[in-house]
Amino acid sequence: MSNVTPVSAFDAAAPNRRGRALEDLREGFLRWRLAWVLARSDITHRYRGSVLGPLWMTFSTAIMLLCLGLLYSKLFKLEIAVYLPWLAVSLIVWTVIAQVFSDAGNTLTSAEGIIRQMPVPYTVQALRTVFRNMLVAAHNLPLIAIVFTVFDYSVSWSVLWSLLGLLLLCVNAFWLSLWLGILCARFRDIPPIIGSLVQVAFFATPVIWKPELIQEWQPYLPLNPFFAIMEVVRGPLLGDPVPIFVWLMALFYTAITCIAALAFFVRFRGRVAFWV
Repeated sequence: MSNVTPVSAFDAAAPNRRGRALEDLREGFLRWRLAWVLARSDITHRYRGSVLGPLWMTFSTAIMLLCLGLLYSKLFKLEIAVYLPWLAVSLIVWTVIAQVFSDAGNTLTSAEGIIRQMPVPYTVQALRTVFRNMLVAAHNLPLIAIVFTVFDYSVSWSVLWSLLGLLLLCVNAFWLSLWLGILCARFRDIPPIIGSLVQVAFFATPVIWKPELIQEWQPYLPLNPFFAIMEVVRGPLLGDPVPIFVWLMALFYTAITCIAALAFFVRFRGRVAFWV
């Protein structure tokens, strides 16, 4: 008879945390369609009864982009035809990053009913957060095309590199959803702290201001994780070459996030049902 304990069985003396966590990941990715349906349902429910629905996100982003573009192009003494395309990409990519951090903390607490009543892998909820944010981003992407068309901004084949940057962003979003989801389920004071940190990061990251404005400090920008992840998406879209050091730092931050989140998930996954 085999001495191997099935992953689905629980033994308090030998909980097999790693095996159960890996099984959760495997089953969760196999059920990605469920995560997709839940993400679409979240968007539909959020705008139920609205005439324009998710297009409100596009209009609000467009208004902010126009106001900030006109104001800061004057403050920074930049041509609007140069600054607005850069701001459009920066603002939309940053909005995705900021929303990921905001939603990641609520990944598990917002699914309390499902977690307590159904044996659904927690990985499904993390994928749900990723898909939901990608759907929101998709509603804002046409703004980039419109701005590029209005100002006759040329796009090269280097734009394809942004797909790799977007993949890194999605990987970070997934692991942050598991990591912060568990952490925020245990400590409910953390979501406001995350919101405050993201606000500070907005001003410390070149979203509105261009990197060259800080002159001799520009080489140190890749030490900012927000900048590294954003730049590997923004740079190729704008046709700007992304330095290899920025790519390496983006990969480094992604690896750190994956390792830390996986270790946290393995250690505390079994307690989530008691914390939500």
